[in-house]
Amino acid sequence: MKLSVRNPGMLTTVQDLGRWGFQQIGMPVAGAMDADALRIGNLLLGNDEGAAALEITLLGPTLVVSGDGLVAVTGADLGFRLNNVPAPTWRAVRVTTGDTLQFSGPSGKGTRSYLCVSGGIDVPPVMGSRSTYLRAALGGFEGRALKAGDTLGSGTPPALWKRIEGFECPVDLRPERDANAPLRVVPGPQEDRFTPEGIETFYNSEYTITNSADRMGYRMEGPVVAHTGAADIVSDAIPLGAIQIPGHGQPIVMLADRQTTGGYTKIGVLCTPDIASLAQRMPGQKARFRRISFEEALDISRAEREKLSRVRQARAAWTTRPEEKTPMRGNAEERLSSGVQQAGAGSLNLVVNGTGYRVTWETASE
Repeated sequence: MKLSVRNPGMLTTVQDLGRWGFQQIGMPVAGAMDADALRIGNLLLGNDEGAAALEITLLGPTLVVSGDGLVAVTGADLGFRLNNVPAPTWRAVRVTTGDTLQFSGPSGKGTRSYLCVSGGIDVPPVMGSRSTYLRAALGGFEGRALKAGDTLGSGTPPALWKRIEGFECPVDLRPERDANAPLRVVPGPQEDRFTPEGIETFYNSEYTITNSADRMGYRMEGPVVAHTGAADIVSDAIPLGAIQIPGHGQPIVMLADRQTTGGYTKIGVLCTPDIASLAQRMPGQKARFRRISFEEALDISRAEREKLSRVRQARAAWTTRPEEKTPMRGNAEERLSSGVQQAGAGSLNLVVNGTGYRVTWETASE
């Protein structure tokens, strides 16, 4: 399957889970700003959870499909449409040659969507990742955001991809991105460089996301957080979600395209799910911070991983279901409302040495 770009949208880039393992030589990680939205989109399609997809910011692209396959849109609600008909998100949707994928605009619920395709977006990997790092013009599609006239290919889809059509992520397993919820923070390595009053200010104040907010980081504006002395330190590593506070006392939250080291004091680090929650907010929106322990952060992350495991289990159950239905027909609206359609497939149960197995099959075609 291929996607031809008719309109690139505001900022559409190829992203996966990032270019890990090269920070020691100064290479930023990049990758999806909302990693779990990307993971779930891929799991819906039977892809590896880290397969490359399109990260779409606010105003989405218009793409024309060539070939047959599945797509899934996750993350923010940016008005996904198939052939100008509203299409479901968090669901594996069948597309075919001539179909047009569009986005009508944000609904106020998030800023970044992920368009995943069966087989993943196929661009040359650089240092083990297909993610785009814009500042170095590296990775992704020619190291840049998409533009009109580009054509993207996809990798080999899963063997039973037709059986996955119609699978939808259960609502209770979708990431929560409440724009009004406080952002949970684990105390950082230089917390002792802030006065008790400064720490209290940080955790008890509201901050506004400024216009200086991009894939590298979000600058905040609000009450000044006081240091005990100088704000500079000997440069050290900057983890994803680190909250730097320079001498002006205003927080800067470091995100996917952050530099590898920095010399400002770090009051804390965002809990992993809340990094994505912040990344789904836009300039002008508010943020508050809540202190949690390292152990609490681990529990929260484990709960998120458990949700991903349950998505995998739900997809496996869907793929091995016994129902057989007729082939997909009709226009986009009829196709979207008809649910899953499948022909030339079936399943049976076997018992071997007392152990039960379910075997599924389908007619394969080029």
